[in-house]
Amino acid sequence: MAVHHPAIIVPTKLELLQAWVPHQSWTGDADTSALTKLGSYRFDDPDGEVGMETHLLATADGHVLQVPLTYRSAPRAGAEDSLITTMTHTTLGDRWIYDGCHDPVYISALVSTIVTGGREADLYAATEQGLVLEPATTHVRGSGSSATVPPPTAPTVSHDGTTTTITAGVEIVLPRVVVTVAPGTGLTLSGTWPGQETPCVLATVDVSS
Repeated sequence: MAVHHPAIIVPTKLELLQAWVPHQSWTGDADTSALTKLGSYRFDDPDGEVGMETHLLATADGHVLQVPLTYRSAPRAGAEDSLITTMTHTTLGDRWIYDGCHDPVYISALVSTIVTGGREADLYAATEQGLVLEPATTHVRGSGSSATVPPPTAPTVSHDGTTTTITAGVEIVLPRVVVTVAPGTGLTLSGTWPGQETPCVLATVDVSS
């Protein structure tokens, strides 16, 4: 379960994405001069320490970008190269925002979701009356059915065009410019969001690597 706390955050998530994403090589030739949010999905950290949210953004020319972020309450040691920015959150305090592809907590959650056939975390709003479930617009589902999740190793990240490959004891392939590809026979994460009602592949995992 993820909890949305009412707060003022500076910069906003969209502002930090609009500042950072256009400078990334994996956007290819997509027109990133204007980025708008289509949706997002979250995973749970079993330890309750790291926030994880993957943003789906529309570009000025109609492409869909996939951008995983992690939110931490303190810097992650040795992860300076994957730090995007810091954020001021009036409820949670200062937050350190990282590229999720380099964050082992995100990698573990993504692999677990795919391998076990999991889905996105429910998102609740914190109100004076308690936690209230927020309606989800983005839904993801893993294709696996195993109860055994391979333990991840420290991730190594590489980019080839608009595809990111993460090697972490398993091999994860993450399309950063999402194309409409129906789920196949392998281990995949598929998703739908407003404007994309037919499930398409958002990530694949090869556990034999």
